[in-house]
Amino acid sequence: MKIAVVGATGLVGTKMLEILEERNFPVTELIPVASSKSVGKVIGFKGKQFVVTSPEEALNQRPHIALFSAGASTSKEWAPRFAESGTTVIDNSSAWRMDKNIPLVVPEVNASVLTKENKIIANPNCSTIQMVVALSPIYIRYGIKRLVISTYQSVTGTGAKAVAQLMSERNSQHVTEKAYPYPIDLNVIPQIDVFVEDGYTKEEMKMINETRKILGDEKIAITATTVRIPVTGGHSESVNVETFMPFEIDDIRSLYNNTPGTILKDNPKELSYPMPIDAHNNDIVWVGRIRRDFSQPNSFNIWIVSDNLRKGAATNAVQIAEYLINQRIV
Repeated sequence: MKIAVVGATGLVGTKMLEILEERNFPVTELIPVASSKSVGKVIGFKGKQFVVTSPEEALNQRPHIALFSAGASTSKEWAPRFAESGTTVIDNSSAWRMDKNIPLVVPEVNASVLTKENKIIANPNCSTIQMVVALSPIYIRYGIKRLVISTYQSVTGTGAKAVAQLMSERNSQHVTEKAYPYPIDLNVIPQIDVFVEDGYTKEEMKMINETRKILGDEKIAITATTVRIPVTGGHSESVNVETFMPFEIDDIRSLYNNTPGTILKDNPKELSYPMPIDAHNNDIVWVGRIRRDFSQPNSFNIWIVSDNLRKGAATNAVQIAEYLINQRIV
């Protein structure tokens, strides 16, 4: 099983390598790939050293699966070439997510859509992944009419430059290269990605469009506000959910006793609720603060937290690859 990791030296690529090793993924040959400035570097994996190579050289080695996390432009250029050569590409960028011919997959929710014909598979946006894992059992049981989403997202979602900016500001050091137009430490920035014409950001539109595609329901009414906050542990989301069917709050809570990948942490009397510090460096989608919205029929609020580099990116991609192997699709 030849596995290429394209973008192997970046934040998510590094995490992909870590998770492949951690989950004992059946890698017989690893092909780490990065841009020209990183070609020739040596990285460690399972106690061995591997030399970072170029996309062209990796393509010639014909990997079975290529995990891409090197940005949309790289994916647009190279994913079709890998796919044409027979490699199954799992792409973490935004390049293919809304292509109607490309499946957008969260394994716990819709892995069943995958077939051998799918040579490019899109990994959803980090904030979308954790939300649909938490909301999928609600959708199945009660139907979802409307979602009002507010996110509180880690700087790790932007990348290493953003983490460096936060830490430099926190330590009162000069910021040599800014990821954000404003300070992020002791601040909140109500903008993730660029603005589109209607005043929403691309991140907000990703959550709206990707959620509908993954759940297979274009009729869900969704609005979102995405916000960057000065944390590194993971993304947090406040979601107001309106269902078609009536429910009991205790029944909503009980769903998470049997939902793969989720843990309920919801005991206000003991001040128990999910926080980024809980999610850091694990693959759990934490849910809590579940309470009825008395202002609207069939509505409730839920708080969702997960590590955006792991379940929100790298782990989800590796889980897709595991599904492909287990189902003999690759």
